[in-house]
Amino acid sequence: MTARLRSIRSLRRPLAALVAGASLSMVAASFTTAQAGEVEVLHWWTSGGEAQAVGTLRDLLESEGHGWKDFAVAGGAGDSAMTVLKSRAMSGNPPSAAQINGPEIQEWGELGLLGNLDEVAAEENWDELLSPIVADMMRHDGHYVAVPVNVHRVNWLWANPTVLEDAGVEVPTTWDELFAAGDALREAGYVPLAHGGQPWQDSTTFETVVLSLGGADFYRQAFVELDQETLESDTMIEALTTFRRLRELMDEGMPGRDWNLATKMVIDGQAAMQIMGDWAKGEFTAANMQAGSDYLCAPVPGTADDFIFNIDSFAMFQLEDADASEAQTALARLILQPEFQQTFNQLKGSIPARSDLDMSESDSCAQRSMDDFKAASEADTLVPSVAHRMAMRSDVQGAFFDIITNYFNDDSVTAEQAAQRLSQAASLAF
Repeated sequence: MTARLRSIRSLRRPLAALVAGASLSMVAASFTTAQAGEVEVLHWWTSGGEAQAVGTLRDLLESEGHGWKDFAVAGGAGDSAMTVLKSRAMSGNPPSAAQINGPEIQEWGELGLLGNLDEVAAEENWDELLSPIVADMMRHDGHYVAVPVNVHRVNWLWANPTVLEDAGVEVPTTWDELFAAGDALREAGYVPLAHGGQPWQDSTTFETVVLSLGGADFYRQAFVELDQETLESDTMIEALTTFRRLRELMDEGMPGRDWNLATKMVIDGQAAMQIMGDWAKGEFTAANMQAGSDYLCAPVPGTADDFIFNIDSFAMFQLEDADASEAQTALARLILQPEFQQTFNQLKGSIPARSDLDMSESDSCAQRSMDDFKAASEADTLVPSVAHRMAMRSDVQGAFFDIITNYFNDDSVTAEQAAQRLSQAASLAF
């Protein structure tokens, strides 16, 4: 664990040294290799629903006469994309825009590579359109450097109603109900819970269990404040124990499975349910399925009043070429336009980053997500995702990923030992 933290920090040091040792004009010179009026956009939206959704932004930009150079790097949660971005940045050639989320926006801002979007933000009234928690994440040192695309709810449980009916079970609202439903589903010949055995997917499931058993305040103390006593508490040990029990509901083919393939198991009726953020809804939509009839959505057991959020956003890197800069500004403006916000989020499965849009044409899951987002904002039960780069620095997150996945897959590691290791990893953040 310590070695991993050191290795990630060693990657950040040369990146910082690159910026400190080279003038901005030298770094900006690398951008001039792009065609005039063209932006190179790095993202990790490569599944069917995701690719269709990002295509709407490309089409809008090109309709204004600008060029879009797609730089898609496959891999859920963006781990592979961030590795590529760091490599490009260290060579002095980052893309024009990159999908960067949460605290990592601040990390890149500290390196001095991000552009200033205050002018377009003022012209488009971003301060009025965005909720404070969303707007704050888009700023570095008081200036807008990124633009939000959407808001995802992570703590969703997706279900195939035909499978549930065949097994004689209903959508569970407690963990006990989920495990009981699992027995009935197994007997009926179905996989109770579809899952992809990748670190970010393991952590996605784990954070929902922690929220369910500990509540929003406990969650923030553990994952945002990185309080060591909370991480070693009996509640955390209970969450770890419940988390490992979920393996009983999964199939043997889960190791290494991509998230969208797990979603397809639910779509095809091989599996009954999946714990996944609402980007899974984009896969149901791409399969021409209707919310409420062909598939069901419900908060993860015990989290009906809580909302784990993941905000997709594009950070804009500094440009000197006037035509490329104009295209980049247009990209930032278009992202928050109603046309893109509504079309994109209906395809992606998320809800708009701006909360003033009419949701009457959206499906029932999206309408509930927006209502729950607003309610959680008012009740202070809105919490950032660990698995999706919202809650903590990337080096600490990486250490947590290792601990959570190793515990999930190694029965020789006890819940008490895993809790202690989480606490130790948190201590290295200070």
